[in-house]
Amino acid sequence: MQLTHNMDPEKMEQDRIYRDMGLSDEEFEKIKAILGRRPNFTETGIFSVMWSEHCSYKTSKPLLRKFPTEGPYVLQGPGEGAGIIDIGDEQAVVFKVESHNHPSAVEPYQGAATGVGGIIRDVFSMGARPIALMNSLRFGPLTTNRTSYLFSEVVAGIAGYGNCVGVPTVGGEVQFDDSYEDNPLVNAMCVGIINHKDIQKGIAAGIGNTILYAGPPTGRDGIHGATFASDDLAADSNKDRPAVQVGDPFMEKLLIEACLEVIHSDALVGMQDMGAAGLTSSASEMASKAGTGLEMNLDLVPQREQNMTAYEMMLSESQERMLLCVKAGREQEIIDIFEKYGLKSVPIGRVIQEKVFRIKHYGEVVVDIPVDSLADDAPVYHMPSREAEYYQAFQQMEVDTPFVSNYGGTLKQLLQQPTIASKEWVYDQYDSMVQTNTVVTPGSDAAIVRIKGTDKALAITTDCNSRYIYLDPAEGGKIAVAEAARNIVCSGAKPLGITDGLNFGNPTNPEIFWQMEKSVEGMSAACKALNTPVISGNVSLYNQSKGKSIYPTPVVGMVGLHESTAHITPSFFQEAGDMIYLIGEARNDFGGSELQFIQNGKYEGKAPQLDLNLEAERQEKLLHLIQKGALQSAHDLAEGGLGVALAESLFQNKKLGAEVVISGDATIELFSETQSRFLVTVKPHNQAAFEEVFTDAAKLGQVTAENQLIVTSNNETILQEDVAELETLWKGAIPCLLKSKA
Repeated sequence: MQLTHNMDPEKMEQDRIYRDMGLSDEEFEKIKAILGRRPNFTETGIFSVMWSEHCSYKTSKPLLRKFPTEGPYVLQGPGEGAGIIDIGDEQAVVFKVESHNHPSAVEPYQGAATGVGGIIRDVFSMGARPIALMNSLRFGPLTTNRTSYLFSEVVAGIAGYGNCVGVPTVGGEVQFDDSYEDNPLVNAMCVGIINHKDIQKGIAAGIGNTILYAGPPTGRDGIHGATFASDDLAADSNKDRPAVQVGDPFMEKLLIEACLEVIHSDALVGMQDMGAAGLTSSASEMASKAGTGLEMNLDLVPQREQNMTAYEMMLSESQERMLLCVKAGREQEIIDIFEKYGLKSVPIGRVIQEKVFRIKHYGEVVVDIPVDSLADDAPVYHMPSREAEYYQAFQQMEVDTPFVSNYGGTLKQLLQQPTIASKEWVYDQYDSMVQTNTVVTPGSDAAIVRIKGTDKALAITTDCNSRYIYLDPAEGGKIAVAEAARNIVCSGAKPLGITDGLNFGNPTNPEIFWQMEKSVEGMSAACKALNTPVISGNVSLYNQSKGKSIYPTPVVGMVGLHESTAHITPSFFQEAGDMIYLIGEARNDFGGSELQFIQNGKYEGKAPQLDLNLEAERQEKLLHLIQKGALQSAHDLAEGGLGVALAESLFQNKKLGAEVVISGDATIELFSETQSRFLVTVKPHNQAAFEEVFTDAAKLGQVTAENQLIVTSNNETILQEDVAELETLWKGAIPCLLKSKA
């Protein structure tokens, strides 16, 4: 929030540099009061990155406090590199999502690649082995050359880094919409496995202990990356290219193995990756969390370039670097481990009792800051909030049932919408099978990775329908969490918790802050109702360009546990003769729907409403039936409604078909996006057990061997399509659009 402060005109001219770094006049005055003097150039830069939105959450912190973050199985909530949830047998799952939006808009390949590298480091810095990657991506319409370029390069960057580093990319989601035309979103998620005894914290404890730098030398890449991510995207993005880092996945692979060996040494006190704000954030945060101070000598920092200044070294975001606190006198034990992997590791500082952050360069003290001031004294702003002007108009709008004359033709249109269409073009570029633990590959409701040496597995998903959140932030926030949980439950797993990637526009706009506020309230309500605490996350604001904001996009990354691999349930129909059931009735819910956009070219009206009690009840019943072995398949209804869900359930090269009978208004039954609904199949001998639990489920028909999708309404066949043709359209939509722009 830009606040003014009366200052001497000559000093205002002299101090203008702090504004270029993203500090307000009031913030600069506060820094002077903390130090009792004027900060020098390097200190100003350090405060500017640590007090940026990206590092301090200064406008979002009041909202983040609304999230439920505790639970009986939560071992580590927000505040460390990643969150941790107990999964039994002295094991835990570690996961987090992070955004790399602005860098990906400026330099899409490296922006996406380093986003993957950074989130992996967050996970293994906790002592966990990374076992899976996911992503959540947003782009403008694929009808423009710029979007096609950004989309192709981001996917290539994710694949290039993930495939080389040896962590499988097992799934994700992609949405296309006008609001992301100038500001794409690239959110990466990493999941790891850890034994309880190996859990690490990013602390610099023990007076006199050594601070060790590990990894490649520091260069000038990524300087002020945190500040870059805390401002609107510039119209001329070329000027921001120096803020984008360059990654080396082969170096990261070595770093993973070295760090996972280091954690078994009792010489290690704490470890943290050098992420946003680089050496500054990792060093100061490790000391502040431990209640100590820290002194470093920059002359000892490995440098890739000549004549680097203290400012450049402290703010560089060069990749694949770690900071460790090691017991004094035992440094060589740790250094030897890194050397075994061909990595350099050198002492650059020590833990001190005085709670200051003191940096020396060329024999002089160039930084002397109270260490807690960088985190604890960061400003917190309670931003003004104002209901968006469009909201009441949408709430009062009566959305008529769309007129559909050709149900087969409409289904074909829906299946070719880029948001619904197959993402095979994307995930075929990812190595999803490395580590040989992937049980369900990309393309299902949730990816599934088995836990080696056990009969357990993890289900992983990312989800967020930003159109609903734009129409109704509170209701849309609930839906984002509930839909992620549906994906997990349909796979046969119990939801454990979430990590969130909160992507919004400029929070100084009261209407944008209102979107944030209401989204968080909706998400929090759903997390409480579904027992999925928020254990980690990321906030990415100022996602707008040329005065145009993105749709509010709070991405939900969720992990669930299969207590037995026998519970793993496919989302596709399995055998001819299986009975098809629909759980949940359809209503006239077309606000924000794919059909609405096809017909009107825009999203408006009321978003679908969500009954959290009903949602929780249906998910619990469904999981109970799956664990009893009563279901053949389960798939949640999302974009495109029942029609799309039926078609998707047949796209698995089994040459199956389906004959279903619907009642009521055919358009509503086939294409409404009413929430809390599931499409399941049941073997005839399990019919009674299923109907005893879901007494109001509608029996639609059965799976056939004819490879035809046939829908009958009021004794009339209203849709009869060849499944192979539907699948060809669905799979070919994105490649066709990209080819047209090549």
